[in-house]
Amino acid sequence: MIERIETGQRMSKVVKHNGVLYLCGQVGGTGSVTEQTQECLARVDALLTANGSSREHILQAIIWLADMSDFAEMNGVWDSWVPAGHAPARACGEAKLARPELKVEIIITAAEKE
Repeated sequence: MIERIETGQRMSKVVKHNGVLYLCGQVGGTGSVTEQTQECLARVDALLTANGSSREHILQAIIWLADMSDFAEMNGVWDSWVPAGHAPARACGEAKLARPELKVEIIITAAEKE
């Protein structure tokens, strides 16, 4: 069974299928890469918690940066956020994001807690 959560015309915030959560891309508002990454990850935490998962259950992360020169700054936030021993499979690349002020977008796939 597929469950769609907070579904609009364009997308759902979360889709659950066979114990796996697929989160839509999370972005920050304005500010530095550090601030936007912190905001993205706070939104990820909220969605995971509300839907029966956690940081320890993340399977995969895809991170898009507007500028790869921000890679180290974003990683500084990411590395302190990911629980030790629970790093997911991850990819990071550069992409033109939806709005010019956006610096980072994070897409998460996670397992539900057992």
